[in-house]
Amino acid sequence: MDRVGRSLDAVGVELTNEISQKRVYLDHAASTPARPEVVAAMLPWLADHPGNPSGSHAAAREARRAVDDARDHVAVLVGCLPGEVVFTSGGTEADNLAVDGVVRATGGLPVCSAAEHPAVLEPVRDAGGMVVPTDAGGRIDLEALSEVLASVDASSAADAPETGIALVSAMVANNETGAVTDINAVAAVVAEHAPDAVVHTDAVQATAWLDLPAAVHRAGLVSITGHKFGGPKGAGALVVRAGVPLVPVLRGGGQERERRSGTQNVPAIVGLGEAARLMVVERDASCQRVGALRNRLEDGLVEAVGGARRTVPDGTPRTPGVAHLCFDGIESEELLFLLERDGIAASAASSCASGAQEPSPVLAAMGIDRVTAAGSLRLSLGWASTGADVDHALAVVPAAVERLRAHARSLQSR
Repeated sequence: MDRVGRSLDAVGVELTNEISQKRVYLDHAASTPARPEVVAAMLPWLADHPGNPSGSHAAAREARRAVDDARDHVAVLVGCLPGEVVFTSGGTEADNLAVDGVVRATGGLPVCSAAEHPAVLEPVRDAGGMVVPTDAGGRIDLEALSEVLASVDASSAADAPETGIALVSAMVANNETGAVTDINAVAAVVAEHAPDAVVHTDAVQATAWLDLPAAVHRAGLVSITGHKFGGPKGAGALVVRAGVPLVPVLRGGGQERERRSGTQNVPAIVGLGEAARLMVVERDASCQRVGALRNRLEDGLVEAVGGARRTVPDGTPRTPGVAHLCFDGIESEELLFLLERDGIAASAASSCASGAQEPSPVLAAMGIDRVTAAGSLRLSLGWASTGADVDHALAVVPAAVERLRAHARSLQSR
């Protein structure tokens, strides 16, 4: 960013005091602010309740009841039994546990889509698994998945049955674009070609927006994390349906029914549970409100900025909170620098890739060329987003894009 800043400063980019004093957070897909109700629920467990849930005295039992209450709320949110909820440190650990746990338990191979989060992609590749291409919307290609599963099934049946497919992972909502995958359709393909395989879905980006009991009811493993829907960072869960083979990755204490050892983070789990409770009650209204804001933001930018286009093709289902655009003739890094100076926090890709210079693997999987992908921008909204936030973005983003294009034209004319 320093290099970009020096380059832009050199051509006299200045900000008005009015704009620079405004601060708008449009990176909810990376992390949402913790809701006030969540903070209030957590505070007593940070200050007044020292008990370890694994103990036997009164303070420990009190902590264990708080963890169990949170487990109940998460179970309702996802649509599972409370005993199927395994608390983790977040979505990354939940994804790792899903892939590594099933592979270790079965000896089989994992499969995932090319647009998965690195927390799934890297364990799959490390285990010698296979990556399936996506369609233009970034969703796993069901025909390609069928071919991969059928070919592996035929090969393993003839040569090495123990190397069959153990797990198929496809995220229900993409972390960069918000594109929604029909997980139940994925599960139908898996049931036809690899009936012994477990279906896992990373639902981290879906939790705030989709009816998970309906969207993921055919998935044997479901990953979520609290800080994507108003909960705290450092608290997530992996739903492990009854009968799913899973070897723990963290061992030693026997917590979480011996599926994830380690003393439970009671304050964070309480916060996760409260966020889950609120989400069940408020999701429909939130989706309607935020979806309207996103549409106004996206439509306004496409109309105001020449050479701007929506990244996800028309007709592809999306979550309400993500506006993902590509702008011709600019570099994302430079645009993000200007937006931050104008008071807007945004990103070009997922939070895990925002600092990278390489184009997004998700956009590459969607067939978007490197030049177009280089001008990508993700503006993501959440529970705290307002109409004033959208107004500010509609004033700032077109001006920032024009500054960058004017800068590029001035360099070309020298």
